[in-house]
Amino acid sequence: MADGAAGAAGGGEDQARPRGRRPAGSDTRGDIVAAARAELAQRGYDGASVRSVARRAGVDPALVRHYFEDKAELFAAAMVPTGVEPAQVVGQLLEGGLDGLGERLARAVLEVWEDEHGERFRVLFGALGSSEPHVQAMAQFLGRQVFARVVAELPTPDADLRMALAASHVVGVLIARHVLQLPEIAGMGTDRLAALVGPALQGYLTGPLADVRSPDRPTAPLAGAHTEEDYSSHEE
Repeated sequence: MADGAAGAAGGGEDQARPRGRRPAGSDTRGDIVAAARAELAQRGYDGASVRSVARRAGVDPALVRHYFEDKAELFAAAMVPTGVEPAQVVGQLLEGGLDGLGERLARAVLEVWEDEHGERFRVLFGALGSSEPHVQAMAQFLGRQVFARVVAELPTPDADLRMALAASHVVGVLIARHVLQLPEIAGMGTDRLAALVGPALQGYLTGPLADVRSPDRPTAPLAGAHTEEDYSSHEE
């Protein structure tokens, strides 16, 4: 009853669907992602939860966790415009070979948020801000869904490190462009920005990595790596 009242108060779009067996042919994952977008828009990252998304989508929270490993991955997926499939995009990029791969990757990621269909996601991305949970969510998503797929196809060592370097660089550029809106970055054309960022990504993905280690510095988990804390702290 409380859920129904809450849904009615938020309008028809906010009403939770009845739980139970999904209709044949329904896009359960898509429904969950759509619910996550609505939760982000209404409550923000900190206020939304796996349970609130499940309630809005009309599914059990366990089903949400079947598709998404944690809260960060769920809400990062919600930041990608509808119809964009990371696996398909990466496959197309790799067809062009290694030469220029970094620039093609940079352009592809930038264009996801730059075209007309990405406008509402740019606004949502900017509204989330640059605090640690939001940055971590995007870095993990890009690391797992984009750059991990790329490095898996490359004949280079240190795949996890390369993935983390590339993902963190791209997230930094997206934050500078859409959250901080630094004039030099926000006002730059996509092609030029991709051309400037591309060589750095190329180096991370295919170039030699400096073997400089600091034994006194504690090692933090790489973007995309999982710890027990991830599953407990990001679920709700």
